[in-house]
Amino acid sequence: MDVRYINPFIASVKNVFQMMVATDVNVGRPFIISPQAEPNADVSAVIGLSGDAVGCVVLTFSMDTAIKAAERFAGIELTERHPDFGDAIGELANMVAGQAKAKLDGLNVSISLPSVIIGREHVISQSRQSPRLALPCDADIGRFHVEVAMEVEKKATAPPVAAQAGA
Repeated sequence: MDVRYINPFIASVKNVFQMMVATDVNVGRPFIISPQAEPNADVSAVIGLSGDAVGCVVLTFSMDTAIKAAERFAGIELTERHPDFGDAIGELANMVAGQAKAKLDGLNVSISLPSVIIGREHVISQSRQSPRLALPCDADIGRFHVEVAMEVEKKATAPPVAAQAGA
């Protein structure tokens, strides 16, 4: 995966978590997630990508880290059963994906609404054609990952055609 498409996600997660969760994030060395990787996520927020780039962005957390992130974001005490918990995690993912999308120069990309999965040690299945790259993130709330699977399918655009009167 081209670094031009990963750097926006690194910058975005740092900015969103600093501004919205009041924590600095240190992003470690990216790595490819093996399809045989052991499940380790308790909470995941998935955002689909479509347009010139297709794939997904996934924020994965342990339950403890997700609760701390959601509480700081929402400004109230939360548990995984609170009705606002999933919304808080989904909105963080939406903001990370949205800011990164804005920095994907030259690509017209749309993002989906977030889907949040809550369940101990679940697996987010991945495409064999497009492996996910994990960005390990360390913060005072704990460790989490931003996972990016993206295939750039930029379509050739036709030059604009001038409008003609009476056409």
